[in-house]
Amino acid sequence: QVQLVESGGGSVQAGGSLRLSCAASGYTYSSYCMAWFRQAPGKEREGVAAIYPGGGGTYYADSVKGRFTISQDNAKNTLYLQMNSLKPEDTASYYCAADSPRNWACAGFNSDGYNYWGQGTQVTVSS
Repeated sequence: QVQLVESGGGSVQAGGSLRLSCAASGYTYSSYCMAWFRQAPGKEREGVAAIYPGGGGTYYADSVKGRFTISQDNAKNTLYLQMNSLKPEDTASYYCAADSPRNWACAGFNSDGYNYWGQGTQVTVSS
């Protein structure tokens, strides 16, 4: 059974940093597509960052490029999101998502392409 458990959220002032973690279990971690999504109240869920298996690269939403870094530790089955220079508009619940590639491709920021989700962790950035 696939399980994803996020941690690391909290409240920070604008300009601060947080590192989110997503501990994965129940599947061969290194072979899966992984991503971070976020959802603010009243807004749709949006993709923030994605990382593809086998050195397939990392991808970022324009709104977080240069500020957020997605990474993973395959030995620990853990996905990370380092968030620097946080802004009030980054306030949201953050979710990690995972799924196996389909037809050798990952879903990127298409949330429908991920079957497995964590419970979310809240990030609040004050001005």
